[in-house]
Amino acid sequence: MISYKIPAYRLHGGIVLYFAGWKQHYSLYPAGEHLVTAFKDQLASYDQLASYKVSKGTIRFPLCKPIPVKLIERIAKFRAGEAAQREKSKLAVLRKR
Repeated sequence: MISYKIPAYRLHGGIVLYFAGWKQHYSLYPAGEHLVTAFKDQLASYDQLASYKVSKGTIRFPLCKPIPVKLIERIAKFRAGEAAQREKSKLAVLRKR
C-alpha cells in the first residue's frame, strides 16, 4: 500500500514496514528502540562496512554500498512477528469479553 506518500507493507491491519529511496540513501521505517536493540550486532557490523545511520525510527542505507538483503529480510520478518503478536494479543482480549 501507499501511506505518507511512500510504499508500505500492511499485515494484520497495521503497517509493518515502510521504505523509501532518496538521493543518497534508502530507508526503512519504523525502526523503534526494540528493533534496533534486537539487531544491534547486525546493524553495528553493517555500520562499519557501509555507514548506515539510525535515527528517529529510521534506518538509512547508503546507495553506494551493496544492499544488505539478508539483514532487511530479517528486519521485515521481525516486524511481521511483532504484528502477529499484536494481533494475537488483541484477539485474546476480545475472547475474554
